[in-house]
Amino acid sequence: MSKLRNVLVGAGVVAVGAIGTKKAVDYFRNKNKEEVVQDSQPDAEPTSTAEVAYAVVQDDSVQKFLDASFGDAGRYIPTRSPKVFDYLGKQYMVIWAKDNKQNKNQLLAFVYTDQGRKMIASVGYTSEKTDYNLSLGDTPFAVDVNGNLLKTGQSETSGTSDVDFILG
Repeated sequence: MSKLRNVLVGAGVVAVGAIGTKKAVDYFRNKNKEEVVQDSQPDAEPTSTAEVAYAVVQDDSVQKFLDASFGDAGRYIPTRSPKVFDYLGKQYMVIWAKDNKQNKNQLLAFVYTDQGRKMIASVGYTSEKTDYNLSLGDTPFAVDVNGNLLKTGQSETSGTSDVDFILG
């Protein structure tokens, strides 16, 4: 079983097909749900550093993950297809959700290590302000907020209607 499948099982997130691969730059540009790879095919592995292995996940399993992780059922409701992927030998999950308790949108990013899951990005955003807590310095990723690429730190900036998790 691939490391990405182990992450899915450990997080209680259910894949809807086999794991596929795609050019990383295209994967991070796509804001929609990825194409499902048929289960009859074996899980794909990246063939170069330009590729990412990804899993398309069952939407309701992301809700169960959020409820279990934050202990407040229904607080976070997914708003966009999550990204669950393996890049350069590390496994990540990025979720976009509505935080009903604080009435803002949220991007939550995790890296999986042998020691467990670690949150590496939390970005809360409304049209008025964006607050963030980022630890992406030792990753190839950044968060795009209004065209500004943010990698580390804890602060606030101007509001936005959307944030992206991208190759930095």
